[in-house]
Amino acid sequence: MARIPDAFIDDLLARSDIVEVVGSRVPLKRQGKEYAARCPFHDERSASFTVSPTKQFYHCFGCGAHGTAISFLMNYDRLEFLDAVDELAKRAGMEVPRSENPRSAQQQDDSRELYSALDAATKFFQKNLEGSEKARSYLDGRGVDEENRARFQIGYAPDGYSGLRDALGKDERRMKLLDRAGLFSKNDRGHVYDKFRDRVMFPIFDRRGRVIAFGGRVFEKDDGPKYLNSPETALFHKGRELYGLWQVRQANQRIERLIVVEGYMDVVSLFQFGVTQAVATLGTATTPDHAELLFRNAPDVFFCFDGDAAGRRAGWKALESVLPRMKDGRQAFFLFLPDGEDPDSIVRKEGAEAFDERLKQATPLSQFFFDELTREINLGTLDGKARLAERAKPMLAQIPDGAFGDLMKQQLAQLTGLGGNAQAGRPQMPQRAAPRTIQPAAKRSLVRGAIAVLLQQPSLALTLGGKHHFQGLRLPGVELLLELLGLVEQRPDISTGALLEHFDGREEQASLHTLAAQTLAGDEAMWTVELHDAVGQLEKQLLFQRIDDLNAKQRQQGLDDTDKYEMRELLKARANLRL
Repeated sequence: MARIPDAFIDDLLARSDIVEVVGSRVPLKRQGKEYAARCPFHDERSASFTVSPTKQFYHCFGCGAHGTAISFLMNYDRLEFLDAVDELAKRAGMEVPRSENPRSAQQQDDSRELYSALDAATKFFQKNLEGSEKARSYLDGRGVDEENRARFQIGYAPDGYSGLRDALGKDERRMKLLDRAGLFSKNDRGHVYDKFRDRVMFPIFDRRGRVIAFGGRVFEKDDGPKYLNSPETALFHKGRELYGLWQVRQANQRIERLIVVEGYMDVVSLFQFGVTQAVATLGTATTPDHAELLFRNAPDVFFCFDGDAAGRRAGWKALESVLPRMKDGRQAFFLFLPDGEDPDSIVRKEGAEAFDERLKQATPLSQFFFDELTREINLGTLDGKARLAERAKPMLAQIPDGAFGDLMKQQLAQLTGLGGNAQAGRPQMPQRAAPRTIQPAAKRSLVRGAIAVLLQQPSLALTLGGKHHFQGLRLPGVELLLELLGLVEQRPDISTGALLEHFDGREEQASLHTLAAQTLAGDEAMWTVELHDAVGQLEKQLLFQRIDDLNAKQRQQGLDDTDKYEMRELLKARANLRL
């Protein structure tokens, strides 16, 4: 994939006004030096979402959402990184450079040809739907109107082994391209024929609205596998894609929830009845990639499965993929339908409002988790409680830090009597009061203070003139502080938002955003003094650290002449500090 240079990203963010980008999508109100609004990424009554024109980034004090103009477009408009960069570049009148090697350029050309072939196949299937009374009658019988046929670009693969091949495989090169796109099969004798035959065709779109694969459905259940999907290709990985997600994005300016169903027709039927938040996995169980994709698009996810044993197994598989991604603010629910029913049949019989009522009664993830784990466990015995703890603890350890994880562990403690305050019913032994210790007053970390100042106004790093000598100091955050100073020295005009962009995806990102969102007391002159004082103190600490290291070496093995000279110079420097 082509790589966009970091310097361009910095320049793009410097030229992009985040207030304008966010304000075109969310109503902002001025509050002092910043702008505020109700957060677009979670439900709230008061405005805890702030946008800073000076720092060029946004932060929500409610759900913790934060980022730059790029990440806002990714999260609000649900764009991929490259698409968000392209969007901002168009607004700023900039051309996006991409440093490519010949191999990646060739891969891009190959991808374009595959997209073109799949698009041609889509049009072929749509044209054949127009001429097939059988296929149109089937869709009429399922209540799929012309609007939704067009929305999902539904088509028909004609009966016979060479309809698509004869229409599009005009030469050997085209044949190979269609084969790479997953549209052909080959028998034991090497004969190539159409993979999809006599099936209603459902194109599968990627997140940019391009066809990357197909799903084909038979008319009668005895005509073969109910659904036949394209094989994995260079463009299509079924464990990473969701059928209908492109259509959901187009139908909803803001996606409050996603409903995960099992079949293509389930998605189409729900859309037909006005439930425009349905997606389907592609003939596979819910994967971790699916879970991440779902929560990137909506805070609430409903898994809708059959109520039989297979449906509950599918639900548990989904839970296993979702659990490690249950950050605070996200919710997952499980709806199991009556025997013999699926979302398609339910919404036809009961209508959209009744289906919505069923969703409101769906089982929360927390309840489903403990219901399933305790299904065959007798909690009336110590053995049963121990077994529950053994099974639950490793899974609960996967939940990200936060209130949800704490509450789940608290629930386990109540069920098992292990840990927490779950000692109800046991005789309480009198406990001796622990001796009271006086905690020293919290002292602000020098490193943290310096980082906070830099994030408030990055250009203050330039006042140091490149003179900061504490590399090697063994204190938490020192390497991060040096990295921040280096970034500002390399890019003197860098904004807070662009600085934070360099840490996207790194573990330090969340802490940096929290510090950047703080409003520091004082002004630029005070911050400059604080930064210089912090750097000076860190340099002194490095001096003392080196003296301690040499003293330890002398005790263990002695000092050579070089060490002795260094020690004399360090002691002189220490003496000068005390004058």
